[in-house]
Amino acid sequence: MNLILLSPDDIENDRLARIRDPRRLAHLKEVHRARAGDDMTLGIAGATLGRGRLLTLDESEALFDVSGLDQAPPPPLPVHLVLALPRPRMLARTLEHVTALGVKELTLLNTRRVEKSYWQSPELGDDKIRRHLELGLEQARDTRLPRVTLAKGFRPFVEDTLPSLMAGRRGLLAHPGMPDACPRGVEDETLLVVGPEGGFIPWEVERLVEAGCRGVHMGPRILRVETAVTALLARLF
Repeated sequence: MNLILLSPDDIENDRLARIRDPRRLAHLKEVHRARAGDDMTLGIAGATLGRGRLLTLDESEALFDVSGLDQAPPPPLPVHLVLALPRPRMLARTLEHVTALGVKELTLLNTRRVEKSYWQSPELGDDKIRRHLELGLEQARDTRLPRVTLAKGFRPFVEDTLPSLMAGRRGLLAHPGMPDACPRGVEDETLLVVGPEGGFIPWEVERLVEAGCRGVHMGPRILRVETAVTALLARLF
């Protein structure tokens, strides 16, 4: 991890933070090979980051001086990502990747080609999702957790939710065979819709276009979802 992410519960006062969970303790010892007196990059979830000093480290806890955490996290991308729910292993990687890139609003959407079993995966548990989001933040030295929403019905999403999400945003539907190439260097608030493996069915494409999403493509190659999402975000922003 490039940042030790502290939860508000870790903070004892304006100067001290204490962590006790095994994952972060193991990382401090085995990866950072940290010792008392080391200065490290720390961040408080939802708040500031900066350099802090490791005061003590033993088998049960680490104590940090966090009085110097006065930097703002990096700016978020101006995008709400709507992603057809990927298979569980791909979901885990994709959550980490998009969080590291700066996505702060994410809707996981059901479509015809999303397997029903995906919605029963343990990877959709709140703790699992948060864990992958935190890994993305730690990678990118960010502190602001994305908000993840589950949309298990395509039609209710398009008819009831999408209009409000589109308000004040440019809508883009990334799908093979669309007429326009994906734009570059976008600065506007954007809603980006990405389909599942196998893509959207024609009826779904029609509904999204009718709702105001402009169809765009990334060229003739067909990409895996996690690759396509990363490439789209890098190209757009």
